[in-house]
Amino acid sequence: MGTKKTAFNFENAIEQLEELVGALEEGDLSLEESLKAFENGIKLTRECQVALEKAEQRIQILTQENELPEAEPFDLDTDEE
Repeated sequence: MGTKKTAFNFENAIEQLEELVGALEEGDLSLEESLKAFENGIKLTRECQVALEKAEQRIQILTQENELPEAEPFDLDTDEE
């Protein structure tokens, strides 16, 4: 059986980061627990950064001016000399 990858949820990741920061700020974690929390925080931060970059790319694509150039009328100068 293959492993099923769960979809990344930005809001949940931010919430987890806030909890990790709170736990680290309280100072009640052991050194090993603090390192594990920091490592998890770095992982979540990187995942959030990737999600933000993808969102920015999507916005840029959606807001790009993909219009065709406007047609300009011919100058029908029939004054040939």
